[in-house]
Amino acid sequence: MRFTSRGIGLSLAALVLLAVGFAFQYAQLTVVGTAAVAAVLFGFAYVWWRPRLTVERAVDPDRVMRGESSTVTLTVGNSSRLRGATLIAHDRCGPASVPVPLLRLKAGGTTTATYPVPTARRGVVDIGPLRVVRRDPLGLLTLARGYGGVSKVWVYPTVHHLTAVPTGVMRSLDGRVDRVPHGSITFDTLREYVVGDELRHVHWRTTARIGELMVREHLDTSLPRLVVLLDDRLAAYPDADRTRDSVHFESACEAAASIVMAAFREELPVALRLAGGAHAGGKHTRDYLDLLAEATLATGDQLDATVAQLRTRRAGDTLVFLTGPGGVADLGRVGTLRAAYPSLIAGAFGTTDGEVPTALDGLQVLSATDGADFAAAWDGVSAW
Repeated sequence: MRFTSRGIGLSLAALVLLAVGFAFQYAQLTVVGTAAVAAVLFGFAYVWWRPRLTVERAVDPDRVMRGESSTVTLTVGNSSRLRGATLIAHDRCGPASVPVPLLRLKAGGTTTATYPVPTARRGVVDIGPLRVVRRDPLGLLTLARGYGGVSKVWVYPTVHHLTAVPTGVMRSLDGRVDRVPHGSITFDTLREYVVGDELRHVHWRTTARIGELMVREHLDTSLPRLVVLLDDRLAAYPDADRTRDSVHFESACEAAASIVMAAFREELPVALRLAGGAHAGGKHTRDYLDLLAEATLATGDQLDATVAQLRTRRAGDTLVFLTGPGGVADLGRVGTLRAAYPSLIAGAFGTTDGEVPTALDGLQVLSATDGADFAAAWDGVSAW
């Protein structure tokens, strides 16, 4: 609840009038001061009434590529049986505020509003809650309340088509190309049992310990595995502004999304890691793209810790490191992984060919200005 400038002035005037009226026995001033207090109390009672509203919000779709369309359909209903409502309402959509007309909303009635979601920038757009502002007739006080929950729209980075994917030097029995000379079906992790799993894969010891059926999940290590390491350190992108918005970081996110989608197209296992520690993996592209939509530049430097984890917990045979101009000096730190990963590739955004070496201790470096330029450089490599 907030006082308007008129409400503040009237409240101060009421105090002065009552003080002077009682002090000097001026009945007229006391009456006027009492009337002012009554007006303020009436304003309190008027704005304190809480309208009974129901808010339903539908977003279609809730996950889009940058630049694609997404629409919010907002339905507001007055669940009161006796009293109508005339309110001022705004629905929050990212940094913007969208007006929602709630004029003369009858008891039991509903109104619907639709508006587009801004998808010009990668990120997660928070939508809601609906902010309803109630003002008294004299304009003395305003009271804002939130209705409904918060919906989210994930805006994915632009994906550029990559015609080639790094492959290995050996072929498995089913014809796929592989760098791992000792590939086989091996244990990966434990997960909860779902209908259709074979009982011979149940891990009975873990099942007895936790009281739920747990099954072993295996993976085929004979397939080449790609690891994408995205540099999300603020120091790696000198062009970032106060809001930590960086053109080069957006390009790196586009490159990461392009590599992930190319790996899924070729049915190759892929893992996505951020230098800050966040990671994604699995069988659904949504998990990877959600992480890229949520990625933001962060202070601090956890690159060494992430590199150490990738060294001790080898996640694949091809590592792709994506960074900005400020991360070029750290290519040597990533290059220490060449003993664990036979193929090392780096994408440096915002640099020219002359600013970084094309090869650094077994690390192949691709210089690019944006995501499309990286895709052209990637496809321009004669052989992986």
